[in-house]
Amino acid sequence: MPIAGLSSDPAIVALGGGHGLSASLRALRRVTNRLTAIVGVADDGGSSGRLRSEFKVLPPGDLRMALAALCGDDSWGRTWEKVVQHRFPEGGDLGGHALGNLLITALWQSTHDAVEGLDWVGALLEAQGRVLPLSETPLDIVARIHGHNPKFPDEVVQVRGQVEVATTQGRVLDVWVEPTDAPACAEAIVAIGNADAVVLGPGSWFTSVMPHLLIPAQRQALIETPAQRILVVNLLPQVGETTGFQPEEYVRVLRDSTPDLRIDVVLADPAHVPDIAALIAECEHIGAELALLPLASTKDPSVHDPRRLSVAFDTVLR
Repeated sequence: MPIAGLSSDPAIVALGGGHGLSASLRALRRVTNRLTAIVGVADDGGSSGRLRSEFKVLPPGDLRMALAALCGDDSWGRTWEKVVQHRFPEGGDLGGHALGNLLITALWQSTHDAVEGLDWVGALLEAQGRVLPLSETPLDIVARIHGHNPKFPDEVVQVRGQVEVATTQGRVLDVWVEPTDAPACAEAIVAIGNADAVVLGPGSWFTSVMPHLLIPAQRQALIETPAQRILVVNLLPQVGETTGFQPEEYVRVLRDSTPDLRIDVVLADPAHVPDIAALIAECEHIGAELALLPLASTKDPSVHDPRRLSVAFDTVLR
């Protein structure tokens, strides 16, 4: 379905990781056929962490979830989505692994190229869009956290690892990625530069969303792109890294991290914004218009509904 005011489907780039990015992709593929996902590569837990450690590859889990979200609604797409998301039961050598993680790793070993391997998986799935890694170098999330150890609530410590940061009991003060000089994926930089719109969020804010602003070349590409920039605010705080967050705090964290980044539209669900005035004020700091539209699932108000999100994107895309 073409976006009003555009002569053809817009080129849209969505950035993030995990379930938040999946929701965006399921929504965006309803409004464009020119879709690129740029996915974080810092996961160090579960199947992804095991494959990353054993084979020295990028963690494939979030990349797999993005590819699954881009599978079509026909029988081929629905079947392959189930296949790549299939997880082997615990108890054997394959226990806990998702089949898609193994498939992606096999294509990487075959092609010796992270992007080419993902393109081959996308072709097999007939994915309705392209999936790229944030970097072809595996990343580590590092954060300074206040009160990470409940026994020392006033202590500030440095914590390493996506899982460790995501599950902290303290307050994240700042976050960065290592290696600090990790290169951005070249194809991702090109996609951002050629995009009509760039979507950031929703998702785990410090471990899935913010890393896209911590790779220097990608941060600069996001600052310089002529694309419309859309920020999707989380519905609820995530226990651990954003415990107690209000909607305006997501915007503030982004502004503090990258003050030169202009955002055009901030999308939020009015039912999840206790203080609209505070959110408007933060939006004004980054030059953004606040769009309050229903985004949450009626069955589970803690997650974004792809259909509602697609209507919201269709509404705000210029």
